[in-house]
Amino acid sequence: MVGRTFIRLLCFQRFTVILLSCSLMPVSVSHRVMPGCELQRSEASGFSRDGDILIGGIFPVHDDTVQQDITFREQPLPVECQTFGIQNYQWVQAMVFAIEEINDNSELLPNITLGFQIYDSCTVLQRALKGALWILSGLGEPAPNYWCRTGLPPAAVIGDAGSTRSIALARILGLYRYPQISYFSTSSLLSDRNQFPSFFRTIPSDDFQSRGLAELVMHFGWTWVGILAADDDYGQRGIQLVQQEIVKAGACVAFSETVLPSRAAKNAFHITQVIKNSTARAIVVFSSSAYLAPLLDEMVRQNVTGNIWIASEAWSTSSLLSIEKYSEILVGTIGFAIHNGEMVAFQRYFTRLHPSRAPEDIFIRRFWEEMFGCQWLSHEISLKTKGNETNACTGDEKLNSPPFGLLMDFRITYNVYSAVYATALALQDLRPCIHSEGSLLQETCTNMSDFHPWQLLQYIKKVHLRKDDPETFFDKYGNPPAQYDIVNWQGGPDGTIRLVKVGSYESSVFPGKTLAIDPSGVQWATGTREVPLSLCSPSCSTGFRKASRPGKPLCCFQCIPCLLAEISNQTDSIECFKCPWDHWPNERRDGCVPKITEFLAYNETFGVTLAATSIFSSLVPVVIFGLFIYYRRTPIIKANNSNLSYLLLLSLTLCFLCSLAFVGYPTSVKCLIRQVAFGIAFALCVSCILAKTITVVIAFSATKPNSELRKWMGPHLSYTIISISTLFQVLICVFWLVLAPPFSEFNTHTQPGIIIVECNEGSSIAFWCMLGYLGLLATISFIVAFLARKLPDNFNEAKFITFSMLAFLSVWLSFVPAYLSTKGKYMVTMEIFAILSSSLALVCCLFFPKCYIILIRPKRNTKEYLMGRGKGHTKRV
Repeated sequence: MVGRTFIRLLCFQRFTVILLSCSLMPVSVSHRVMPGCELQRSEASGFSRDGDILIGGIFPVHDDTVQQDITFREQPLPVECQTFGIQNYQWVQAMVFAIEEINDNSELLPNITLGFQIYDSCTVLQRALKGALWILSGLGEPAPNYWCRTGLPPAAVIGDAGSTRSIALARILGLYRYPQISYFSTSSLLSDRNQFPSFFRTIPSDDFQSRGLAELVMHFGWTWVGILAADDDYGQRGIQLVQQEIVKAGACVAFSETVLPSRAAKNAFHITQVIKNSTARAIVVFSSSAYLAPLLDEMVRQNVTGNIWIASEAWSTSSLLSIEKYSEILVGTIGFAIHNGEMVAFQRYFTRLHPSRAPEDIFIRRFWEEMFGCQWLSHEISLKTKGNETNACTGDEKLNSPPFGLLMDFRITYNVYSAVYATALALQDLRPCIHSEGSLLQETCTNMSDFHPWQLLQYIKKVHLRKDDPETFFDKYGNPPAQYDIVNWQGGPDGTIRLVKVGSYESSVFPGKTLAIDPSGVQWATGTREVPLSLCSPSCSTGFRKASRPGKPLCCFQCIPCLLAEISNQTDSIECFKCPWDHWPNERRDGCVPKITEFLAYNETFGVTLAATSIFSSLVPVVIFGLFIYYRRTPIIKANNSNLSYLLLLSLTLCFLCSLAFVGYPTSVKCLIRQVAFGIAFALCVSCILAKTITVVIAFSATKPNSELRKWMGPHLSYTIISISTLFQVLICVFWLVLAPPFSEFNTHTQPGIIIVECNEGSSIAFWCMLGYLGLLATISFIVAFLARKLPDNFNEAKFITFSMLAFLSVWLSFVPAYLSTKGKYMVTMEIFAILSSSLALVCCLFFPKCYIILIRPKRNTKEYLMGRGKGHTKRV
């Protein structure tokens, strides 16, 4: 049963239990109250004006009430309204003005007069519900589920201001699909079409504001934020969304507290202590000004200043808080405010208000008293009883005098104005409904003298209103596009607070450009334009990265220097980044600089010295070769197998020159040929020495009678040994080049900050096989020469070969550990040094004794001396 459901709903909303003296039957809302039906309630009253079509309005004309103690032993006293809201009364007049303007417009709803019923909710849920029932019943005694007047029921309800009260109203009005348009209820819960199918609003949802406040917090770099929220639907839901958006954006919540108006004193002291003990300076507040006032009083008492207040639209333009008393605390506040529309016509209308012109207005006399600080006299009150405490209102006061400047804020006023026009436009669209269009349920149309509120609901969804600025229409959730002003509370020279617009927020623009702020226009509590900080930890400078502290939020971190090869070029970097492979961090590790390229170049000391030594040393075998050619007919040249000597000198020249391939930029061609040239040249050299050694041994052994070695005598044995020994090394090199050839590479890992341009040997096994084979040839030559060292001295060069091979092996044995322990150009230097040293050792040990005899002791260069016959004679000489 609809009536019983309705009563249960009222009980759920903590409404005073309604005792009925008769059983309410479920009848249509267009019927009258049944005889004998009586509510045991006092009559409700409001500001009303008759018309063909009525529009209801619920406004918190008074800002607060006197709470009565409830004993549950007697009927509670009526709620006593207190603190007349001058600004709120302007909202009432905005509705009256809009309706009068529509009635005067011959093009909008011609021949139809709009009326209204306006009720004061006093910011109390019970009174808001009572006012809704008064509007829906049509009588002073609310009769749930009945319309007790002639004519049509109200077309729509404008209100209420608070989200909690609007939610309660929306549950009632939604039962019958009564259109409800709120001008100041922002809770995102009201966007739920399943719960509130007939709710609309001309103020943006808190979903937009929550995202905008989080974006505002991150815009100024406040990552350590406190949160305060009123203990109602508006505050709790709004701050929940703000917290989600703030955390999503990367900031952290230092504390989150609820403002409890029911325990104002104790709660204010607790929150003040939390703010004092917190390191967070930025505080986001989602609350009404009335709830916030006790907390600010406590902060004034404890002298808590220096905080950054981020205000929601509910108090960002509050005249209750922007007073000198709170200036030291609230100067520098920045927050979202409803966009302030231009209302020039309404301003003229408001200045012409006078109690004598609107006798049915039950609020105007109180407004007049609050506005001018006077009091209307009646037969109960006289100046004598009042004394000199107050002035009498004469009616001659002018609203265009300076006090009117307090009412120049038309933010919410414009929303009320837009809500009334949205209803009127929907009624206008309802009039020409053509039956075939089927825009209403079951393709039915209606007429203006008999329509149901749910039929008007379909047209309100399609309203598109643009009277100057801003544009108003409703999305599928009943929300208009979001447009906010960003206001900053700046201190005046006289200690007052001025609200200055410093930016805007629009949800309809491109993402990333929704927030626009003029930083030069913002003034902070410090009196400067420099943005104050609200951080848990100081920012990490460039060259450092953030690292979390165990057990702490992400915004509480420590700064750790980037690793050796990494940089961070932004403050508060989460991680460090590696430079490109050819770059290296600078000293501050906030940028990359090109790495030093290193190789054994000709223009450096090592390179030019080794290259010069190599060229000079290669001339030595050439000079000796020329000397041998010149003295080729002498016995010492003939006796030492001149052809092998020539070949050996040629190979030594190649050994010296192959070291030049190791100097300079290691191109791909150089990498391919340098080790191969070195290996083959030295293989040829050592093969010649081995052939010379074996030839000497065979030559002396073949002189014995019946020796079978005579058949091996001759040059073919030497060439065979040289060819086979060298060919084997050539095969090793060929396989090396085919299977895993050396190549040029950039070594960035060996030395930090340096690119070593070097040759990768391709196959380390092939390289060491090549080198090992040289060692094998040298070892064999050394062993053979060592065994032949006792042959006749004058004809035997086995002793010199022994020394040369000993020097050769010593150099290369010491080269191996030195080569493995060095990197880069020093490794190349070691190999060049080994090549030059071993080659010089061979030249010195094998050819210098012969050159000494040829040039210095020519008398020894005779056949007799070489055969030993001239030895004694020489000694005698």
